[in-house]
Amino acid sequence: MGLSTCTIRGESGLTCIPDVTIDKLNKKEIDSLVLTGCMDVMKLADEESLFTFLKEIESKLSVIASISSSPFLLAKAGLLKGRKYTVGMLEADLRKTCVFESENYSEETVVQDGKFITAKGRGFVRFGQALGNALGLTFDEKWYESSDEEME
Repeated sequence: MGLSTCTIRGESGLTCIPDVTIDKLNKKEIDSLVLTGCMDVMKLADEESLFTFLKEIESKLSVIASISSSPFLLAKAGLLKGRKYTVGMLEADLRKTCVFESENYSEETVVQDGKFITAKGRGFVRFGQALGNALGLTFDEKWYESSDEEME
């Protein structure tokens, strides 16, 4: 799912082609949302259709997970108001956005507040575990321990 069906190249060089745009998505077909990080999240700061979409779909979702810089999108949409969160942005950049509540910021690598899971990019293993648990998936968390320790 994307804002358009244009090809997107991620920071690791992988190419993704969204198969549906947010305006054509059947909102009844999804129950959770994962927002990945990106190199320059601020390029999305004026994408009002994205923030409208996030606000419209929030009540329908059982889990909303966001890693690295993407919690900015949730905060810009107003979905992190009154919620504990973390984000993979420098503190100075975080303040410049004027969308985060500093009193609810946590230095933790992964933070879960109700159905919202936010994480710093380096916490991708624990983020995946929290997401899997929130979705009720069965997996052996110990299998990931050595990978997680290497990233810290």
